[in-house]
Amino acid sequence: MMADMIPQTVSANHQEAPIILGILIVTYLALAIGHIPGLKINRTGIALLGAISMLIIGGITTEQAVAAISWPTMFLLFGFSVMSAQLRLSGFYDKVAEGISSRVGHPARLLLTLMAVTGGLSAFLNHDIVCLVLAPIVAAALLRHQLNPVPFLVGLAISSNIGAAATLIGNPQNMMIGQLVHLTFGRYILWSTVPVLFAMGSAYGIIWILSSKSLRTTIPPPASPLCPEIPFNRSHTIKGLVVLAIVIGMLFSSVPKEVIALTAAAIHLASPKFHTDELLKHVEWPILILFMGLFVVTGAFQSTGYGKQVVDSLAQHGFHLEIPLNLVIATTALTTLIGNAPAVMLLLKVLHLSTLIPAYVLALANSFSGNLFIVGSVANIIVVHQARSVGAKISLWDFSRLGIPVTLVALGGLLAWVALLS
Repeated sequence: MMADMIPQTVSANHQEAPIILGILIVTYLALAIGHIPGLKINRTGIALLGAISMLIIGGITTEQAVAAISWPTMFLLFGFSVMSAQLRLSGFYDKVAEGISSRVGHPARLLLTLMAVTGGLSAFLNHDIVCLVLAPIVAAALLRHQLNPVPFLVGLAISSNIGAAATLIGNPQNMMIGQLVHLTFGRYILWSTVPVLFAMGSAYGIIWILSSKSLRTTIPPPASPLCPEIPFNRSHTIKGLVVLAIVIGMLFSSVPKEVIALTAAAIHLASPKFHTDELLKHVEWPILILFMGLFVVTGAFQSTGYGKQVVDSLAQHGFHLEIPLNLVIATTALTTLIGNAPAVMLLLKVLHLSTLIPAYVLALANSFSGNLFIVGSVANIIVVHQARSVGAKISLWDFSRLGIPVTLVALGGLLAWVALLS
């Protein structure tokens, strides 16, 4: 049985429950806005403040807060972050970006290559890092050839989100779903392959059709060519890829995923080439802290019983969240408001996942719906910021005119796949 995945470690009394609910509402409103007016704080800081507020005024003890965190999920996230950091320090990502940029003379082929490579890398590596490194190098190459980088960069973000949905290690949300619901790595890939390939192919077609007639730009290229930040190291790239391949193979076994990831991290930390500080500097600490904070906030909320009351009320009116269509609607709505990671954290606290299909749908829908608007995914925000660094501006309309049809088609394909298998 996959219900009640996270043990209720917090027991809220009648006085604490309204306070906890208030903290949750304020935290998620701030996450939706992305900042707190007057403060220089981002979503990670907001989640951390929410968790601290639960300790100070929500009546949650330190022991209860620690127990609310899914440590296997955190260990898995840390392990894969170290693996991604090792490949980044080896110059692997920059080498890939250079290879993609060499196809700039053939725009249709460039977009196809960019999306295929980005999606493939995002399925097994940190898709935020993939976007962080690829975006500025590809954008600079396009500008030097007087090509508009916006549709290509939007395609980069969209394919990153879609590719991340292909596996249970593609993004932090899917890692958490896989860990908490105890999904099988291989079985999930078999189930997700068709909707992911359909979404990726549809995304390429939509982006190319809507953008192919406006590829020229007057945006000046960067003053000097962007050089790779990190020189390519062949031997350590090979080492990183071999370790990653072994890890992926081991994920099909019965060995706990977090143990596999931590073992790989230990191998890289015991490196004769890279200093520990170098590796840890590239670990995605903000993502880890964001998830730890949200575990505490949503764990406290679960104890109030308010979430169950809302779900029961919806069910009484015929809206059962476990039904794929309803779950897709709820996931898309929450992702649009607060981003896909916080949306998944909240939904996992109120869903009664007694079968595999809703878990699969949640894993795919949160990634697909992250393409609707810029704020739906951290990867989107990274691409927008990186584009700005080379003088290219991606507006809300630039992203949404491509992201909305891609999302609707991808989610429609997902629901059709569920219906076909049913």
